[in-house]
This record gives sequence, structure tokens and C-alpha cells, in this order.
Amino acid sequence: MNSIHDMGGMHGFGRVEIEADEPVFHEEWEGRVYAMQRALGNLRLWTIDMSRASQEELPPDIYVTATYYQRWLLGLEHRALGHNLVGPDEIEAGHSLRPIETPDRIFKPDDVNRMTRGHFAREAASPARFEVGDRVRTRNINPATHTRLPRYARDKEGVVEAIRGCHVYPDSVTTGAGEDPQWLYTVVFSGQELWGDDTEASAEVSIEAFEPYLLPA
Repeated sequence: MNSIHDMGGMHGFGRVEIEADEPVFHEEWEGRVYAMQRALGNLRLWTIDMSRASQEELPPDIYVTATYYQRWLLGLEHRALGHNLVGPDEIEAGHSLRPIETPDRIFKPDDVNRMTRGHFAREAASPARFEVGDRVRTRNINPATHTRLPRYARDKEGVVEAIRGCHVYPDSVTTGAGEDPQWLYTVVFSGQELWGDDTEASAEVSIEAFEPYLLPA
């Protein structure tokens, strides 16, 4: 969606500062948020794209001032409330106030090592429209809901670098319209195509682009 989260190419936010010897977690609570994210993911009530969408919907002032794991926590609260796993009063209290019924998926210590991201490859309903080496142009879309096509790469011409198979379409599954599997491609763009003639001539950017994002160039 067109929201503050889509910051690629935006000006005014300063340099990306690299923290030397950055720890996995800066505070203990960040590790707890990570653990809750993985444990609740075991309920299979949402996908990774739904998780991303819940963070994209945060108000701009909150998004830009929140830390990485604060955004994770706020998105998780939103999803937990939406699925009636907690109530607003429990969020406010910081602990459970009443028992709830959850799906029969109890997260145990032995489950930690087997927990991975879901598998989103699906059988294709039709052949891929594009081949490696094809020149394509991305659509100039401005959706009000989740998309994986960043603004800086819209209405730009590139070359198909690889075909990644057919996968669940994030733009569809996050709106409740079903998986609608689509072919996924790696498309490479020159830096000058994306950022203008002043960009270093050797710069290139590759993105993963679903077939509905693309047109023949």
C-alpha cells in the first residue's frame, strides 16, 4: 500500500547508520516479542504477508518513531485483537484477564526447532507469461492495500533475470480474496532507470515481482 512504510528512495530520513557488533536483541522485551510472534504464528491464523500488512497500517507518526520490534509488537497486537485472542483491556493490563478458546495448536518447546516460515509455492494454473531475458515494464499501481511492488520500482523498465515459480499472491491473500497463485520473477533494473541519470552507471537493483505487476516492455 502507499504508506509511510514504503520508504525506499524517499528523502529526508538521513543516512542508514550501521551499528558495529549489533546484538540480536537490544532489550530483553524484544526477544519476548520475537517469541510471541513465532508462537502465535503456530496457530496459522495469519500469513507473513498479513503480518507485514498489519504493520503497514500503523499511523505514520507511530511507524517512523517506533523501533523495529515495537512495530512487530503493534502489528501482533492488531492481529491478536482481530482474531479475539485478547481484548483491549488485556492489552492495557499487560496480561491475561480471562481464559479463551484457541485452535488445537499448542506450542511446545520441541516445536521451536521445526518452526519455519510457511511454504507459499503453489501449482500454476497457466504457463508463465515471461521468460528470462524478456524486457518488462512494471505497472504504475497505487493500491490502498498490501502490495510487494515498491513505489520506486513502479512504471520502470527492467529485464527478467529469473523465474521463481508460482506462489501465493500477497496482494490477494491480505484482503481476504484467497491465495490467487501468481508467477514470481526476479527483475533487474539499472540504477539510472530507477534513480535518474546521476546514479552510478554500474548500479543495479533486483526485485521479486509478481506477474500482475508486469507488462511487456
